[in-house]
Amino acid sequence: MTRTIMMNKPRGFLSARSDRVLPTVMDLLPPELQDLHLVGRLDLDTEGLLLLTDDGMLDRAVLLPERGVEKVYFFRAFGRLDEAAFEKMRGGVQLGSPDNVSLPARAWLQGYTTIGACEEQLPAKEREHLMKNAGRPVTEGFLAIREGRKHEVKLIVKAAGGHVFYLKRLSIGGLELDPDLAPGQWRALTEEEIKLLKTPGNG
Repeated sequence: MTRTIMMNKPRGFLSARSDRVLPTVMDLLPPELQDLHLVGRLDLDTEGLLLLTDDGMLDRAVLLPERGVEKVYFFRAFGRLDEAAFEKMRGGVQLGSPDNVSLPARAWLQGYTTIGACEEQLPAKEREHLMKNAGRPVTEGFLAIREGRKHEVKLIVKAAGGHVFYLKRLSIGGLELDPDLAPGQWRALTEEEIKLLKTPGNG
């Protein structure tokens, strides 16, 4: 019988089986789940929904490019991004080289806040300096992508004029992160949730 879990990945943990220096998400699991493998990855400083499984068919259902499974992220970025910036994100942006362009995405604004209101989420090494301008604007928004390129969300927002300092994955396909899971916690997926991930049309 296969096993699949969702984790609310905390910041500061690598999406990897092991590392000589940094803690990994496997350090958050009991011994009986150490044989599970990651379904995709999240950056070291990114929080949110992460799947681990021993079901190879689930890997294919979620990761195959042709399925185009949508992944929704919430972000906070320095600066005040207007509707034109969000429209740019939706249309696809250049990610480095001219031939590396993101696919069209869904992007929408939640609202604006300030650096001072986000103190706990600021990069630790820069927090003291950033708090000297606590009133500087911060944009809160959502981005839904159907690819899995490295740092893609951050690069898309950067191309639109923002700099992401907080990022959290909220959903994969039709599966949403359980709001009762605190960072670092996990639970097994139900049969219904696994079926949701594997069903065509839920990408």
